[in-house]
Amino acid sequence: MTTTNFVAPIALSMRSVRLEPLNLGHEDGLRAAAQDGELWKLRITSVPEPENTRAYIETALKMREDGTRFAFAVIDEATGKVLGSTSYHDILPAVKRVEIGYTWYAKSVQRSHVNTTAKLLLLTHAFEALGCNVVGWRTDNFNFASQRAIERLGAKKDGVIRGHALRRDGTIRDTVMYSLTSGEWPEVKAQLLYLLDNRRT
Repeated sequence: MTTTNFVAPIALSMRSVRLEPLNLGHEDGLRAAAQDGELWKLRITSVPEPENTRAYIETALKMREDGTRFAFAVIDEATGKVLGSTSYHDILPAVKRVEIGYTWYAKSVQRSHVNTTAKLLLLTHAFEALGCNVVGWRTDNFNFASQRAIERLGAKKDGVIRGHALRRDGTIRDTVMYSLTSGEWPEVKAQLLYLLDNRRT
């Protein structure tokens, strides 16, 4: 199986959150989501500046064509509003591994059920439809909010790759790596469902 057909186009939804393959039709909605909180000003994220939204989507589509990334738009099913974006990336069919990343949300829906729901959708699809052995995450060593969010999902910290990548401001970051195995998935799934069912409104 090649990288180009390991992750086939699919829409995933539950609890009013819908993930659909990112395309140019999401440009205006994605731009508005990024403007909610001016997220591109954060040096530890990859959120596009408003004028670069189309290029951001085109890059994601090229990576999909290459088989290295499959990007989704995150949609509020009730309103059709674009809330942000997330992706499978570093897709390795030979060892049945994907990573989840390029994830960001409009400030108004951060710390809501949206991220947990989207991760539950992606993890369920990865382990139960794609048959993945491992799902990974990576984040900036200074992105403490992201690290806490990944750890809340039940992922284990694998380590830190020092001097690994450039930030948008040109500085060099260390990358914190996490992973979750298929054997750990049932317990993590039960916990995520519990968190969603008992979420404070």
